[in-house]
Amino acid sequence: MRFGLSILFGVLLVLSVGLQAAPQRILFVGNSYLYYNDSLHNHVKRMVEVLQPELKGKLTYKSSTIGGARLSHHPIDHLLAHENIGVAEPFEVVLLQGGSFETISDKNRRAFLATAKTFSDKIKKAGAKPVFYMTHDYVPPHRRADGDYTQVIAQTYAQAGKQNKALVIPVGLAFAESYKQRPELSLHMSFDGSHPNINGTYLAACVVYLSLYGGTLAGLEYTYFGELDLATAKYLQGIAQTVVGANHI
Repeated sequence: MRFGLSILFGVLLVLSVGLQAAPQRILFVGNSYLYYNDSLHNHVKRMVEVLQPELKGKLTYKSSTIGGARLSHHPIDHLLAHENIGVAEPFEVVLLQGGSFETISDKNRRAFLATAKTFSDKIKKAGAKPVFYMTHDYVPPHRRADGDYTQVIAQTYAQAGKQNKALVIPVGLAFAESYKQRPELSLHMSFDGSHPNINGTYLAACVVYLSLYGGTLAGLEYTYFGELDLATAKYLQGIAQTVVGANHI
């Protein structure tokens, strides 16, 4: 994974597009990249409750994930009818995560961008804001680990963001920057080089928090109930802060 922040800086042309302050109702739509390690939405929610305690008890997060799914596999119409999934009021934000392979080939990229447009239009019609969760690259032993896909992933998600006037959450850039600074600190499951391990999920949650809620992570002592050591958590927080700060305009 050779693309660091210095190479990728400026790839994301449209990031900050006026999300309402402190969204309370968020729908996460994706696949196993989101549900590994006790699910991304749970970590983000816990971070919000620590850093913005006035929101504790007011947050409604839902996560709809399908293993191995493309973005187009999700029943977005059903999910946006919020009462179908036990939510009393419409969602404010809908986070969309595509399959890791959807940016790799021209054919898949075109299909992903078309679905991103269709889903974004429906999300906006439902009164919510779409945001795109940029996926991370592969590492060994994954068969695609030699492809150096970070840049093409970033460019594809930047295009989706620009076309739909939507926020892009630069998780993939944060993974690349962490590996550049500390290549020995794994963010992936060792058995496949694709799915995030707890370090990767924690880093992703930090990036999502900063992208959606702004501010800083100063004072965040959350370590997934001791599963991460505090020094590692603080390092990952710093990576998230650097990457989100560098890529918001």
